[in-house]
Amino acid sequence: MNDIPLPGLFLALFVLINLSAFFSGSETAILTMNRYKLRHMADQGHRGARIVRRLLERPDRLIGLILLGNNFVNIMASSLATVIALRVGGEAAIGIAAGLLTLVILIFAEVAPKTYATLHPERLAFPASYVYAPLLKALYPIVWLVNFFTNGLLKLLGIAPEGGSGTDLSREELRTVVSEAGAMIPERSRSMLLAILDLEHATVEDIMIPRNELEGVDIQDDEDEILQTIRNTSYTRLPLYDGSIDNVIGILHARNALHALLEHGLDSPQLKAIAQEPYFVPEGTALYQQLLNFQRNKQQVGLVVDEYGDFMGLITLTDLLEEIVGEFTTDPSDSLDEVHRAEDGSLLADGSISVRDLNRALRWELPTTGPKTLNGLILEYLETIPEPGTSLKLDGHPIEIIQTADNGVKTVKIVPRPQRKTRA
Repeated sequence: MNDIPLPGLFLALFVLINLSAFFSGSETAILTMNRYKLRHMADQGHRGARIVRRLLERPDRLIGLILLGNNFVNIMASSLATVIALRVGGEAAIGIAAGLLTLVILIFAEVAPKTYATLHPERLAFPASYVYAPLLKALYPIVWLVNFFTNGLLKLLGIAPEGGSGTDLSREELRTVVSEAGAMIPERSRSMLLAILDLEHATVEDIMIPRNELEGVDIQDDEDEILQTIRNTSYTRLPLYDGSIDNVIGILHARNALHALLEHGLDSPQLKAIAQEPYFVPEGTALYQQLLNFQRNKQQVGLVVDEYGDFMGLITLTDLLEEIVGEFTTDPSDSLDEVHRAEDGSLLADGSISVRDLNRALRWELPTTGPKTLNGLILEYLETIPEPGTSLKLDGHPIEIIQTADNGVKTVKIVPRPQRKTRA
């Protein structure tokens, strides 16, 4: 070492500091890479991504290799700094050299490269992988020995090194990822993805058409009444019942009914012959599961029943898909038949509107775990059927009762919150 000229020692120290920066930066870059982006790039054939992915299959070996190299170059740099200090200023300069080297390594070989690697991991991870892959093979015995003792120590502490935390995301974690995707996912697509995730939190009872609002065909009606019902309805599939809506015997397709009318007429036997078998759905079925059930059973309409088998309402595939894509309208206040805008700017809402639809249309967050309709929510809050003119606040939203009936609230007036004035 004494035969090496001083400029050579400084050059060697400079190289060692750069190697330390390489190990520190590449470690951060590889370990902080987005695993899903890495998997996608590897599947697309990116060679660097494939090597990094293989290295991350055994992170203990990778970390052992990086720390082995990093500690080696840091110790060598410390030894060189000591030799240089003795050459330049004697023993008194050793302390100064140690302090300067610590500062240099901290700035140039730790903080700076690791910060850069955090901001741009791909720029360091992929080139470094071409170095680590052959280096790991060359130093495998040493790395294996280090990992053997390290993993043994972890097992003594009750930690399984091979367990790992994995990269699987829970539903809520995936929701957070989608919500914070920003410009990477268009707002419309982001809303649809979040709606798909929310299907697990809602049941068919939340979006079904209640029994008392259903349009159906009674086989006991005469032909003119049946035609009038089919002509006036906005649905292509209607419940076919015998005397009472509680006694549904099938699902009638309007197109089939018109064909039967032209060929044979719409008498009771003919209606039964062309009707489809009713498809029953338990009220507590999650919307996501029901979407799969519709696909599996080749159905588009389901009759919702409670735990006792009583008929409660009807759910369609269209209603379910609208939970994902939203209503096919542009003005939120006009997206529902149950909501109308008054001349004074307030909104008139039907008490039968579902809480979920109201939340979606007005961007509210009324609770959906209790009553399913606005009428039910008001009755639960007041614990009585209110008189017209009664005012209240639901979750901070001013509401005035406009019309009531013996069995509940018919119409409410939703007063918009006043806009805050901003100073110029």
